[in-house]
This record gives sequence, C-alpha cells and structure tokens, in this order.
Amino acid sequence: MRIEGTIEQQANVYFEGKVTSRTVYLADGERLTLGFMCQGEYQFNTAEKEKMDITAGELTVLLPGETAWQTYTAGESFEVPANSVFQVKAAPFADYTCYYL
Repeated sequence: MRIEGTIEQQANVYFEGKVTSRTVYLADGERLTLGFMCQGEYQFNTAEKEKMDITAGELTVLLPGETAWQTYTAGESFEVPANSVFQVKAAPFADYTCYYL
C-alpha cells in the first residue's frame, strides 16, 4: 500500500533522547507521529485529542481522571482527551503511532 504525504526530517526529541518521533503529514491533511520510547516513565501534555496505537513493545498508561494503570501491547490502542496530562511507563520499550483527532 502506498501512502502519499510528507515526513519531517528533523525528529521531535524528548526526555534527553529517550522518546523520539517524526511528524507525518498525509496528502488528505491528516497529521500523525511515528515514535519510539525507551524504557522509562514519562508525563505528556496534550493540546489535541490523541489516539495512540502501540505497534511494538508495551506501554502502561495512567489516563486523566483514572486511578488504575492500564497496559497496552502491540495491536492495542487508547485515546487521550485534548488539553490533558497523562503518564506512561515503557518497558522494555514502546513503538507507537499517534493520531491527532
């Protein structure tokens, strides 16, 4: 399958290089990021609603308003509300795609 679009060459680098992503702009205007997290614990802020698809590895997530952590593995996804904060634990790593909804 061929997908038309543009990829930003410069990576988005967070947490001293332990989390990186590349922004992809599809021909239809959709924007997403392809990312990788090394083992660790991280906190993210959202401006837009996001859907995270785990493509490899494992990510344990504490979503806004929740008290229980949920673990997601390859083939699973979760959504995060706009203008919120969420926490994640990657072990041993997490490869992901983030869609901006």
